[in-house]
Amino acid sequence: MSYFFTGILQLFLPTALLLALQWTRAPVAKISRLLWITLLAMIIGTWAGASYPKSQQIQLLLVIIHIASLLLFLFSQLSVSLRLKYGWQALLVTVAALRWGNDANLAVFAGHPFISTELLLNSGAIILALGWALLCGVLLAIMVRQLSLFRWPLLLLLTLCMIVPLSGEMLLLLMKLQIAELTKSSLSYVALAINTREGHNYFCALVLSVLALFFFFPLMRSRRQIAQTTEPVARRKAHAAYLNLRYVFSFTLLALLVVVLVQLYWDRVASLPPGLSEALPARLVADNQIHIPVEQIRDGKLHRFVWIADDGKAVRFFVINRRPERLRLGVVFDACLLCGDQGYVMEGNQVVCVACGVHIFIPSIGKPGGCNPIPLEGWSNDDTELTIPKAALEAGMTYFTARVKLNAQDPVDGQALTNLSAEYQYSYGGRTWFFASEANYQRFVEDPEKFINALFDKKDSDKKDSDENGSAREPR
Repeated sequence: MSYFFTGILQLFLPTALLLALQWTRAPVAKISRLLWITLLAMIIGTWAGASYPKSQQIQLLLVIIHIASLLLFLFSQLSVSLRLKYGWQALLVTVAALRWGNDANLAVFAGHPFISTELLLNSGAIILALGWALLCGVLLAIMVRQLSLFRWPLLLLLTLCMIVPLSGEMLLLLMKLQIAELTKSSLSYVALAINTREGHNYFCALVLSVLALFFFFPLMRSRRQIAQTTEPVARRKAHAAYLNLRYVFSFTLLALLVVVLVQLYWDRVASLPPGLSEALPARLVADNQIHIPVEQIRDGKLHRFVWIADDGKAVRFFVINRRPERLRLGVVFDACLLCGDQGYVMEGNQVVCVACGVHIFIPSIGKPGGCNPIPLEGWSNDDTELTIPKAALEAGMTYFTARVKLNAQDPVDGQALTNLSAEYQYSYGGRTWFFASEANYQRFVEDPEKFINALFDKKDSDKKDSDENGSAREPR
């Protein structure tokens, strides 16, 4: 629900404010005609956005048309033609709706064969967001009629606000089609420009807040006119005018507050992925295996563990009992071949992929394919404990990217370092060795046993000296 409300506002609120500005200098429009034009443009644009071929060439053409239409709209504001303004109302709403229809998340509406609570909430969020964008546009138009000097600066700012992310999309498509050169600076601009769309709601709220600040002066002037008017009829008219201005001011504050709070909620809460539960440390014992008591994991909940390899790689896995009536364990890596290592969470009685939100059928956990967690092979269990060998965990190291800091020692010159600061590493004898320089790495690779034996001899010597010193300090 929050996604649809926020997404509709990001796309349609700048368009609503831009169109509202054009009606501040025009003959009086027929409200019914304006509403019908807007509704039909919404329907046609959404249908076209969901239906047109998604090739990069067509997407580039649509972006260019969108940019050109915004620039032409700006120049057309020198005219007061009513028909022209109806045409721009239809075109800009259609273009915004076309982008909305291209949103892949609209597939959730096609996936509901019957009316459900989720469907009603999402539909209600879309209708409410459209209504809120319309309200903001009406309030802006009323204020700009009182503050006419703001009309052209706002037209320029809102047009620029909408063109910047479109220019990023155009450059990205040009690079994908190998028309423009792919450079670091162009990629940086694309990222910055496209991400500005996420700030559209904040920008529109800022526009409304600045207008409300300056609108406060005509509001106070209207209030003073009441005190200066003595004739009863004129005084009642002045009072009614003051009340109308006060309602506009109050509703503007409410409108911009809702826009800001909705966007803040999306940024800080709703858009964040669910947090993973704590991963319990899993350690190998003398037999090079991990042993987990069955009583700890048979409750049907997701139990997350992490094993730290000797190179610092953090390998997460989880265990879940797939059948509540008997012991049927699923032992899998906390990662997906399709979505990566963002992991899985348990919401209620369902396991959910953090990356894509797919709900996993719990009895299928441990089987390959789809968004199922990657199976962990080679484990075994009896009625008392689950056993996982080291080799099975090592097979999952490639699925994870996180590493923890471990203290290490260069086996060549004895220099202290960490696994994260070491420039070179080498696996030998079932262990990862770290080196401070390429020269040390090459010397070790040529004769590993020489340095390993020397290192162990030194450790034995240090241990012997420590034991002797300890015996010497004991009282007689």
